[in-house]
Amino acid sequence: MNQLGLWLRGFIPGPVVVNATERLRACCGALLGILLTGLVSHWVLGAGAPLPLLIAPMGASAVLLFGVPASPLAQPWSIIGGNLVAAVIGVACARWIHDPLLAPAFAVSAAIGVMFALRCLHPPSGAVALTAVLGGPAITGMGFHFVLIPVLLNSFLLLLVALLFNNATKRRYPHSAHQDPAKLHHTKDQPSGVRVGFTQEDLDYVLQQYNQVLDVSRDDLESLILQTEMHAYQRRFGAITCADIMSRDIVSVDYGTSLEDAWALLLKHRIKALPVINSARRLIGIVTQTDFMRQVDLQVYTGFEQRLKQFLRRTTGTHSDKPEVVGQIMTVAVKSAAWSTHIVELVQPLSDSGIHHIPIVDDENRLVGMVTQSDMVAALYRGNANLTAPN
Repeated sequence: MNQLGLWLRGFIPGPVVVNATERLRACCGALLGILLTGLVSHWVLGAGAPLPLLIAPMGASAVLLFGVPASPLAQPWSIIGGNLVAAVIGVACARWIHDPLLAPAFAVSAAIGVMFALRCLHPPSGAVALTAVLGGPAITGMGFHFVLIPVLLNSFLLLLVALLFNNATKRRYPHSAHQDPAKLHHTKDQPSGVRVGFTQEDLDYVLQQYNQVLDVSRDDLESLILQTEMHAYQRRFGAITCADIMSRDIVSVDYGTSLEDAWALLLKHRIKALPVINSARRLIGIVTQTDFMRQVDLQVYTGFEQRLKQFLRRTTGTHSDKPEVVGQIMTVAVKSAAWSTHIVELVQPLSDSGIHHIPIVDDENRLVGMVTQSDMVAALYRGNANLTAPN
């Protein structure tokens, strides 16, 4: 009985983990998608058209496009390519296979095979193939015109609504693959963040052994695993936040600080970055040694020291063609973190993004500290030492 109970329990799906807002978002998207597709199709075909304004498979496509827009089966090429392929195959089977049982079976089977080959697998397309074969005299009489209207028309309109609605409701669509981490040093070495733990090759190998289609992209699966690891680290290390490890006595400058003074501060305090703040201590940028070096032609190796001194020297006249103050060379799109941020969330930007210093701000974006790579190394070492220390 226990084995039977476990087997029967497999028929009951697990709970849906999305919240009520996401469910309402999907329902509203499907409402708009089907309604607008029907209205535009009615306008294109006219009131007295003998064809259906909407074909039934569009309902299944709406479930994917608005309910699970991150699914590989819901991407633009999946719905357009899959539905077109299935429609062509379905019409061909209806015209050339006269057995009423063999025609629909072969249409669905062939559609799946071609969709696999063209990488446009879309479950509702199986229903498109069936509709082409079993849709009745009005549809079968259209022949291959059925592929364009209503199949392509319905698919294109529904996709257009999905593109607009999903992005307007902050759902990335199309759900493109994540970019590989940049190799900042242009060497064969992998970024430091992926040298430990599982690699992309490990995940690809496991997916190949699994040998089944997953309704989640490979990149999203990798991201979910990495986020799970990060959550586990947070649980192990406890609530160690940026406020616990940051330097608080921060040397900073304002927009109008001269380049000469800013460089002198970098040398005096043996630091490599200066946060730039306004009169209210709100962070507006950061200036680093790299920003200074970028202003001097590093491709010319001779006379570098002299050129740097000339760049830093203040102009005595009222007009200058070269930058004179920090605000003219600072990085405006500065990566910062809230003081309540867990330190694990800083591992990736400090290890793989070419960032060596992260300004820490309070809830009103006022500068309160700085976390460097050295701070992170010390914090992670001490946290790990505490975990492994004998009780």
